[in-house]
Amino acid sequence: MNFHQSKAIRGAAIGLFAFSIALPSLAHAATAAPKAPGKAKMNTVVLPSVSAHAGVAPVIGKASGAAPTKLISKDIIVGKGKVAVTSSTVTAQYVVASWKTGVVYQTSWTAQPFTAPLSNLIIGWQQGIPGMKIGGRRLFIIPPALAYGASGVGNIPPNETLIFVVDLLGVK
Repeated sequence: MNFHQSKAIRGAAIGLFAFSIALPSLAHAATAAPKAPGKAKMNTVVLPSVSAHAGVAPVIGKASGAAPTKLISKDIIVGKGKVAVTSSTVTAQYVVASWKTGVVYQTSWTAQPFTAPLSNLIIGWQQGIPGMKIGGRRLFIIPPALAYGASGVGNIPPNETLIFVVDLLGVK
């Protein structure tokens, strides 16, 4: 499947996002600092849990809190193979879901892995995949500006913050 921002999603691949998985016990919270002294108002963002079973489609839990406005990248499984760089062509399995609803928009696990030059993928992937090693699983939270923006693509609506879980299978 192609992961070009200007093309509709086809086949089993989805956009340019995550191929990572985390276990439910691996939920993490990021908390913003109070805005003013004396005010304990905190915005809590809880990342979705992701199963960490290599070679098996990830199970993604529910995210909560305000959708992040910056790329979040978290290794669920650290790979041991070759490292991806910005000029790499990657082969991966992925699941992409909505931050807001948790609905899975697409998965390559029901078909086959996809292969594409990283430079042809969405900005969220271009920024999040480098440094990942073959055999790894990474969770990405990708804001609309680094994904499909105001236009959306395929069944992904406009201005959607996306959860990607990516398993990196190959790097050239």
